[in-house]
Amino acid sequence: MEIFTTLLLILIVFVLGSSIGSFLNVVVYRLPAGLSVLWPPSRCPKCLHQLRLSENVPVFGWLWLRGRCAHCHSRISQRYPIVEATVGTLFLLVFWRWGASLETIGYWAFFSWLLALSLIDLDTMTLPNVLTRSGLILGLVFQTAKGFLPTFNLGIGINHLVLTGIIGAVVGIWLFDIIALLGSLAFGQTAMGAGDSKLAAMMGAWLGWQYLLLAGFIACAVGAVVGGGAIALGRYSRRQVMPFGPFLALGAVLTAFWGEAIVSTYLQLFFPTLGL
Repeated sequence: MEIFTTLLLILIVFVLGSSIGSFLNVVVYRLPAGLSVLWPPSRCPKCLHQLRLSENVPVFGWLWLRGRCAHCHSRISQRYPIVEATVGTLFLLVFWRWGASLETIGYWAFFSWLLALSLIDLDTMTLPNVLTRSGLILGLVFQTAKGFLPTFNLGIGINHLVLTGIIGAVVGIWLFDIIALLGSLAFGQTAMGAGDSKLAAMMGAWLGWQYLLLAGFIACAVGAVVGGGAIALGRYSRRQVMPFGPFLALGAVLTAFWGEAIVSTYLQLFFPTLGL
């Protein structure tokens, strides 16, 4: 009975996540185009045929159709089921890490915002203000909500948590604006878009300024490795601009999951006298 309950819970969480992923596909496609994300309902981007309920089932709908529109038979991008499955898996990982808690709900939302912004950045080299601003506000709401819970409020206080989010947002936008300015001076071209600073501010609201620095470091390290590899393989030129939003999002996700362990390990290795 316990195994059945566990499997049912896993299924429910995955279905919820993949359904959110299906909506994120709509957001990523329509928001940069200036279209409504709510109307009309999901349809084939080629022939505009409205998808039936059975065709719109996350992941399995694409498999059922064998990757083609049932009306015009044009190919449907593999990215749709991949995004749906990715979000479903992320929801499961978050639930496994934090269980039935406020953090689970919060990080479900945070990671959904990050994924949508990453995909839009990959497609258009932009990070829409409507997503970075709403994500920042939601991060401050998350910090406020945590302040009302005894497990967080003990010895901390709601004002401290909200201030942590605000300082994180300010540090994010100022720090990355400075990095962008120095990079532009050093390389003689735009080194980082304005949207990256706003995304960093959003991340700071969720993570706080300390963990924002860790997320930024991870993003820069991964970005340098991937960028250097792409240049070495001839996929990118040295002057070609690469979207940085996905690296920031990856840094934020890794920090949310393992930031405390990473910082603790670093301090124990390099500052053992602190006794941490």
